[in-house]
Formats: sequence, C-alpha cells, structure tokens
Amino acid sequence: MPHIEERILQADSLLAPYAVKHGNSLGRAYEEPGDATRFPFQRDRGRIVHTQSFRRLKGKTQVFVGGQNDHHRTRLTHTLEVSGVSRDIARTLRLNEDLAECIALAHDLGHPPFGHAGEAALNGWMQGHGASFEHNTQSHRILTILEEHSSHHKGLNVNYEILDGLLKHRTPFDAPQTKTRDRSPSLEAQVVDLADEIAYTAHDCEDGLRAALFTEDAVTDIPLAARARQLAEPRGTSLRGSLIHLLVQDLYMATEEQLVSQRITTLDAVYTAKNPLITFSVCMRKELDTLREFLWKNMYNHPHVLQHNETGKQTVLALCDALLLRPPRQVAILQKRTSGSPAEAVKDYVAGMTDAYAQTQLTLMTRTSADPHAHR
Repeated sequence: MPHIEERILQADSLLAPYAVKHGNSLGRAYEEPGDATRFPFQRDRGRIVHTQSFRRLKGKTQVFVGGQNDHHRTRLTHTLEVSGVSRDIARTLRLNEDLAECIALAHDLGHPPFGHAGEAALNGWMQGHGASFEHNTQSHRILTILEEHSSHHKGLNVNYEILDGLLKHRTPFDAPQTKTRDRSPSLEAQVVDLADEIAYTAHDCEDGLRAALFTEDAVTDIPLAARARQLAEPRGTSLRGSLIHLLVQDLYMATEEQLVSQRITTLDAVYTAKNPLITFSVCMRKELDTLREFLWKNMYNHPHVLQHNETGKQTVLALCDALLLRPPRQVAILQKRTSGSPAEAVKDYVAGMTDAYAQTQLTLMTRTSADPHAHR
C-alpha cells in the first residue's frame, strides 16, 4: 500500500486548484502526529461523529417535535442528508469532499432542543444575562471546548478550516453574529451552506405532505415544485428527489459561471472573493424563495407547528430559570471546565439536551421545588 504522504499527493492532484488540499491545510490548534492511513479531515470526521453531541441530534427537533412521527426528520437525519448532498456537490466540482462532509456533520451540533424555537428562546434568555446564543457559534464552542478528544487539551482539535466553515455558515435560517477573519469562506464551506438549504427545503416539502399540512396539488402550484413533479412522475420517484436534482444542477451551472467570471484559479482567490462563488442562478433563487414562502405560510407557521414551538420555548425558558436558581452538579462541572458565568454554563447544558430530556428535567425540577421535603 502506498505511504500516506504519497496517497495525499495523489488525492490533491485530482482536486481543483481552488479546493482546500488534504496535505496543506491551516492545521490544528495543538500539533499532533499524522495518522498512518487516514487523511487529516478523515480523522476529524471520526472525531465529530463519535461525540455525544452528534448522537444527541437524533432526539432534537428539525421542524416537528420528536416522538410525533417516527418518519419525520430529526436534527440528525437532516444532518446526514446535508452531508450526502455536500459530498455529491464537492465531488462534482472537484473540491475536498472530506472537508465539506466534516462541516456538514458539525454544522448543527450546537442546535438546542425544539429547533429554531428553542434557539430563539435560549438567545432571549442569554440576552437577559448580557450575552447571546446562536447555534453556529455554539457548534464552534462544542468542537473547541465542550467535547473532548484528548485529556491534554480541550475540544476535538479539528483543523481550522472546519471551525472557520462553522462560524461562516449562512442560510435563510442561519445568520451568525460572530465575525471571523476577513477572508471569505472556502468553497467547501459555501457548498455546505447551499446543501443545507437544498436538503431542508426538499425534505420539509416531504414532511409537510406526510403530516397533511398541505397537499401535493397545493405545493405544485409553485413553479419549482411543479417542475419537480413533472420530472418525478415518469420515473415514479419522489418530489423531494426531483427538487434536489433541479437545485443541484442549477448550482453547477451558476457556480461554473461565477468561477469563470471572477477568474477564480487559486485558493487565495477564493479567500479574497467579495461575493459567494457557490450559488444558484438568479432565476432559481427567485423560484426557491417562492417555494420557501409557501413553506413558511403552510408549514413553519402552521398552527400545529406553532403550538409545539411555543411549548418548546416555554420549556427552555423555565428550565434555564430553574437551573440557574438551583444548578445541578452537571452545570457546576461545566462552569468549572469552561471558566464561564453561571448563565453560560446553564446555556451549555440546556443547548445540549434532547427534546425529551429537557421536558423530563423540567418536570423533575418542578416537582422537586413543589415538594417541601425534597431537600431534606
């Protein structure tokens, strides 16, 4: 078998000149010896998927609260779908698949329970304590502080390109407040941004149909969904799959035009580009925005979804208040490990919870506070 360095050189030779190379990354915060067989980003992928934070994604809301239906997406299944789309796009564009996959697998690690409703509640609570909460920043915090790979340092010690990609992750749902270095994101990070939007738009259509929030005839009144349906019917395949196909094919065409028009021939040119390079065409962006407006009206703002969102918000707020008033051992440990404030330790603890665990913990703490003999 060829030596690892030879294999890395061979792999790098197949990448586009503007891709992040396997053998010439920005490195890690703490130097460590190379692996005998795995490329650097392959090692990072393993570290991410073996974390407790990654496993807990299976119990966190995507749109529908967990437990309502076994077939609705969870934060974990969404992450896996984003990872798959990211790898497909990266391979076609001759980008670094391993890096794109790592960013995709880690991009939602910081999501709290109850989806974006839980995130809004946690952000509001933290603002009352002089700080804020944003799940991309929390994902970065998980990889650099909260999870552990070695007893010699905090965090997983993943490569900087992954951390940079998380802090610059932007979709219509995600708008990080934290500013990193002035340079633009890598193409691999930009791929994950659009793969995220592609994945959740397509699978939310499928989940909304399954939950009977709208009909197929209703959604296919939207031009993009109508074209997807027309593409799917002769093959008997899903609306979801055809939506992904249309969006990805448009991305390839529009991205190629951007790379040529902006004369992108090196990685440095990517980092200094003023505008996104991985993109949809203007026409596709308009069509996609129209479909997303339909989903906002008929799914995300559906009374059934809003009711559960409000329950989730109140659960997060009540839990944070209770934990700050009577911090359990886990919160004390987090505060000591991170040298942060009590409120920040509560935030870290709650953000890591699954929906079910948050509900159970609030019930237990409520019962304890109501029992006059509980502390005897």
